[in-house]
Amino acid sequence: MIIDNFKNHHILVIGDLMIDEYLWGEVDRISPEAPVQVVAVKNEEYTLGGSGNVVNNLAALGASVSAAGVVGAGSYGRLLLDKFKALGVNTGCVILDPERFTTRKTRIIAANQHVLRIDRETRKKISRDSLHKLIGAITQTLGRVDLVLISDYGKGVITPALLSKVTGAARKNKKITVADPKGLDFSKYAGVNILTPNRKEAGVAAGVEIETESDLKAAAGRILKTVKPDALLITCGKDGMVLFEGKRKPYYIRAEARQVFDVSGAGDTVLAVLGLALASGVSLREAAMLANTAAGIVVGKVGTATVSPQELKAAVSPYPDPALRKQKQLSELKVLAGELKSQGKRIVLTNGCFDLLHAGHVQLLSASKKLGDVLVVAIDDDRTVSKLKGPGRPVLKEQQRVRILSALDSVDYVVVFSSGQLESIIETLQPEVLTKGSNYRTDEVYGHEIVTRLGGRVVLIPVIEGVSSTRIINDIKYHHKQ
Repeated sequence: MIIDNFKNHHILVIGDLMIDEYLWGEVDRISPEAPVQVVAVKNEEYTLGGSGNVVNNLAALGASVSAAGVVGAGSYGRLLLDKFKALGVNTGCVILDPERFTTRKTRIIAANQHVLRIDRETRKKISRDSLHKLIGAITQTLGRVDLVLISDYGKGVITPALLSKVTGAARKNKKITVADPKGLDFSKYAGVNILTPNRKEAGVAAGVEIETESDLKAAAGRILKTVKPDALLITCGKDGMVLFEGKRKPYYIRAEARQVFDVSGAGDTVLAVLGLALASGVSLREAAMLANTAAGIVVGKVGTATVSPQELKAAVSPYPDPALRKQKQLSELKVLAGELKSQGKRIVLTNGCFDLLHAGHVQLLSASKKLGDVLVVAIDDDRTVSKLKGPGRPVLKEQQRVRILSALDSVDYVVVFSSGQLESIIETLQPEVLTKGSNYRTDEVYGHEIVTRLGGRVVLIPVIEGVSSTRIINDIKYHHKQ
């Protein structure tokens, strides 16, 4: 599958780098100073925004990434670089400018509602010194990447002078350039191979109010005539996408029917997946369809989310393995927990070996799911099961156990952990309920202190007497000897 090839490519992302700040809180009163809500902040989160979200999407898909842009030399510029470092991103093309501050967008969210956004930004063009440094760094990097993505948020980095140098150098190095454009005038993107505006941006740039299919075609025609890209992919929200390639008929891609929580960042996902798919050698139409599928996944999440290779595989497979969608890595749990909490979902966690799934397991999982909205099952890895159960165990390897559990409607997510990692899982997920079989006492349940400290509770589910994996295995061995 082409998605497996994403990890073999190196993409350069040029654009406006930002920090997205999320303040999560509760509202329980009106200010005595003015008729406004008072938000009691409970949690703060900082994520990569602007072109940084394109970088984040690429990294989540396994690609190697180089980021290029200009940020301030203050604390938020350093925070952005630290986040890139954690992702393994090459920051040799990120220029620090002491005279410029890093764009920061603060979103205040309370009672699962977006209450307010505060922007701290400048739209002034980058300085001549920063421009020369940026061009020099990009020129030196171009030969080592497979494709160039340009993410323009209109904050002063993507200037005509920069684009002219970048597109010229890209042509010389035989690299495809794909740009997500902004602004009234698309003429600065002349020389870019593919443009990916949304419908509103295309209409504004073409001077056409797009209300009908004919309007869309007219706007596309003007952009193709004036800017002369090889192709134009216009994203149309719930109506999908339309691809225009020279004199070929428009190619319509229908949107995936999904529940929409947040459309912010969907264009970044489109740009990232489109670029990676093209770098992997598929046709532009195939790349656009894959990007459309990825966008359909991220709009079902809160905030500037990303899509994983597993989610994308599950979405495009005609016979999807539920484990591709349900299995989560430990590194994904923080984002997952944030999404679920922001949607007001109650998380239930249970854990165990689940070797040879039996009726008792099914009862435990079914009863656990009824205690909340989302059930996460943490299973011991093969090495831990062997230590706990002895030689010959597990009977079923961890990936088989993941697939079996993922096939159950009661199970929403599965995570594999090794000895000593359960505490971290509980701390990250902060479940409202931790369940275990009634063959345990509450004080014997591993992690009960953490759950209680975090405001949750432990619930013991009645077990089916005489049913266990060990007993089943022993019965099989006994009958085999007869």
